[in-house]
Amino acid sequence: MDYSYIFRSAKINKDSLKAAGFTTSDDNNYVMQMPVSNGAFNAEISLSLSEQTLTVQLFDSATGEKYALFDMPSHGAFVASLREEVQKIIDDIKSKCFETNDLKDDFIAWIKSKFGAEPDYPWPDDAPYSFVFRCPNEKWFALVMRIKYRQLGLTGDDYVWVVNMKANQDSIPNLVDHKSIFPAWHMNKKYWITILLTAVTDFEKLCELTEKSYELVTR
Repeated sequence: MDYSYIFRSAKINKDSLKAAGFTTSDDNNYVMQMPVSNGAFNAEISLSLSEQTLTVQLFDSATGEKYALFDMPSHGAFVASLREEVQKIIDDIKSKCFETNDLKDDFIAWIKSKFGAEPDYPWPDDAPYSFVFRCPNEKWFALVMRIKYRQLGLTGDDYVWVVNMKANQDSIPNLVDHKSIFPAWHMNKKYWITILLTAVTDFEKLCELTEKSYELVTR
């Protein structure tokens, strides 16, 4: 089963992996074995830094065979209990090995300090989940909002904070990586980009792109 969704909102701390129980054969691939259901099953947890994937396979401890039902859609209360136990293992790995801080509050504080701008709420029905920061010419250079991952072409209905900002048209193809920077959601993709306000985003890069957006909008 695939748990790679963690990489969408969190940044891995490589130095914590061995302490958490992972072993490695190289610098990018790690594995951990954990008993499940009082040892009746063995969970093999595989983590790839280069591919940014986290997957789990469940094996029957008595036979060594892969327990295929674990990966299939709903198969009753017993399989559900196995998934719940594995999910707790994954949550523990996330708490020990990933940085999950939200950048939204730090980003807002930086904008206020850098530009003297305050959040403006042009859509009262969506407040406080969408707001803009404006230049002196009243045009906005940053639109902060809460949307679902699937609205960026990712799997999942969880909500995430993002910011839309203007970018140089020629630079957008090189900026977009579909990991932390995406084609603009709900705006002209030729001139705007969407950036995750999560730990996966480099804060210095975020600030640099915001300054560029401010510059482009004030022209």
